[in-house]
Amino acid sequence: MSGDLYSRFAQSFERFSGSVLVEEGARTWTYGEIAAMVGRLAGRLQTLGVAAGERVLVQTDKSVETLILYFATIRAGAIYLPLNIDYTESELDYFAIDATPVLAVCRDQSVDLFGRIGGGTMQVTTLAQLLADLPEAEAPPVSRASDDIAAILYTSGTTGKPKGAMLTQANLASNGEMLIDFWRFTPEDRLIHALPIFHVHGLFIAVHCVLFSGASMVFLPRFESGRVIELMADSTVLMGVPTFYIRLLGDPAFTRESAANMRLFISGSAPLSADIHRAFEQRSGHRVLERYGMTETGMLTSNPYDG
Repeated sequence: MSGDLYSRFAQSFERFSGSVLVEEGARTWTYGEIAAMVGRLAGRLQTLGVAAGERVLVQTDKSVETLILYFATIRAGAIYLPLNIDYTESELDYFAIDATPVLAVCRDQSVDLFGRIGGGTMQVTTLAQLLADLPEAEAPPVSRASDDIAAILYTSGTTGKPKGAMLTQANLASNGEMLIDFWRFTPEDRLIHALPIFHVHGLFIAVHCVLFSGASMVFLPRFESGRVIELMADSTVLMGVPTFYIRLLGDPAFTRESAANMRLFISGSAPLSADIHRAFEQRSGHRVLERYGMTETGMLTSNPYDG
């Protein structure tokens, strides 16, 4: 397999063109519809000076449009740099100065703030502005080497200032391929996606497992136990953090019957206690599969699927 990440995206866009990739509220997007938007948005990015190897800083709400921006950045050969929507102005200023992005994409209410940070060297726009009147022509994908950087994610900074972890094309592509095999993803899967998409977990692990396997996902803005339980009737996988599973156990509607269609519950980003493991299995009949990864690497280890 090529180490070029967008080449791997393109394989799925073409192979599963007519299948649903993501649902958000009442909207449904197929692989082919997403691919067409990605190509057009990549062209818009290039007109704004986003060339191969340039950084695109993104602090936007979770949405299909943000997901399309991620794919388009990779198609343009640029480096995607997502940031937590709760960062303060001083934190954002540090990231902008450190990463030297050529373009920043922010929420409507943050335009003035972004105009003040980073020394005034980056262009600032919003998702709505980017997506308005897109060119009809799709920009061709920019070829990248396997060891070229695809994304930069900042660490939490527990031992000092946050550091930008540089993730390569091959790192992200190979991690996704490994996980769909290890966790047995197929086109029949439907993922309940309630994670943020500015972290490795929600963006690379969850999205790539779906995209690479031809599966589909339901985008939720946040975790709400009642809505997640409703979706279990027609879904097969949930990826979450320990608080997701604690909150499910606190909801009387979460039963063995409500989880009967699910095949896999995955937990990461923090340890899940043995008590919660036992309580979850007793309530639902499912064992939570726990895995471990790092911002700097992606996934490193996982409990066995049949363990």
